[in-house]
Amino acid sequence: MTLTKISTVMLVALMLASCANTIRGVGRDVNQSADAVQDSF
Repeated sequence: MTLTKISTVMLVALMLASCANTIRGVGRDVNQSADAVQDSF
């Protein structure tokens, strides 16, 4: 039972860490796209 709880907590933590990295990456991509559009004018 304890192993199941520990595994679940570790899995949730890993999923949250993965989501955080993805959101940061999307934010950087959007920022770079906006800069590219501004530079084109």
